[in-house]
Amino acid sequence: MKVKDVIHALEELAPLAYSEDFDNTGLLVGNAQNEVTGILVTLDTLEAVVDEAIAHDCNLIVSFHPIIFKGLKRITGKTYVERVVLKAIAHNISIFAIHTALDNAWNGVNAMMCEKLGLKNRQILIPQSGTIQKLITFAPHEAATEVREALFAAGAGNIGNYSNCSFNHSGMGSFMGNEDSNPTIGKKGETHFEPEIEIGVTFQKHLESKVLQALFSAHPYEEVAYEVTTLNNTNQHIGMGMMGEFEEALSEEVFLKHAKEVFKTGCVRHSSLLGKPIKKVAVLGGSGSFAIKAAQGKGADAFITADLKYHDFFSAENRILLTDVGHYESEQYTKDLLVAHLSKKITNFAPALPEGRVVLSQVNTNPITYY
Repeated sequence: MKVKDVIHALEELAPLAYSEDFDNTGLLVGNAQNEVTGILVTLDTLEAVVDEAIAHDCNLIVSFHPIIFKGLKRITGKTYVERVVLKAIAHNISIFAIHTALDNAWNGVNAMMCEKLGLKNRQILIPQSGTIQKLITFAPHEAATEVREALFAAGAGNIGNYSNCSFNHSGMGSFMGNEDSNPTIGKKGETHFEPEIEIGVTFQKHLESKVLQALFSAHPYEEVAYEVTTLNNTNQHIGMGMMGEFEEALSEEVFLKHAKEVFKTGCVRHSSLLGKPIKKVAVLGGSGSFAIKAAQGKGADAFITADLKYHDFFSAENRILLTDVGHYESEQYTKDLLVAHLSKKITNFAPALPEGRVVLSQVNTNPITYY
């Protein structure tokens, strides 16, 4: 199994195509062709984590946060970032970061927060736009079914809880091949008219190459007519934050105690109590002040996130209970999610890693302590 195989498995959970523009996800250090001896999963890649990988003979570190966020002009070991990169390279250890790709994933960071809190009926808080594409193509009547089924098999035609969705319209196509052509139907130099089906399907943007490959493989024509456009529709299964609800409403005091226990935090910072029960809750792992208005707009009674500043708490406007549980604390279960996913997926590779070679880091990388 190579590093690229692990990356492929991770992208099944959280495609990098949905990372935020400001982020630096993907393979940051190392060669995608390297054989993997072991995988260490961590929230942050610090020197102590690299040492841990060395001790466990893991030559791939899968990190939630990227150790390289901004461009490095030199690597001399002067900063903690440079020292991590130097040590990883010296020991031939690859580093992969998944960060906002997993933030935006349906079964990612925020899903884990909902699960740990016991929230049901979850939905994306801020759906991502520009992630859905539409394919229009034209196939002769007798080949339309085969082309359509190939597109479905590649992941096209999935809309929410429905699959195999398409629009089909009959029409007449025309074409004339030149001297260098090799037409499947018709003759060179003659305009040919062929009854065709116009097939329209939507798909998630990270599947574009797979969908087009399926189209070209199944289509009988030498030259396939098609067009791909990006839609402005929001994606109900991709985006930042999540909404969910408790089966039974909690008092504010019980809710805050529950949040403190679930996220194992030394301190819960919150806005003024409003004297109303907490039923609908919005969550967003990491720095989430930008989502306060979205949480209010969707009628959340409380919003759990991290890194709220002084003036952010004023924006509660006596309408929502803002709850800051800490950055590390809100994302801590991400490691367990990645270990579970990889442990399941690597069994599909040949040769697979020996049992126990997906290692959960035991290094506490939280830079904040409480007095």
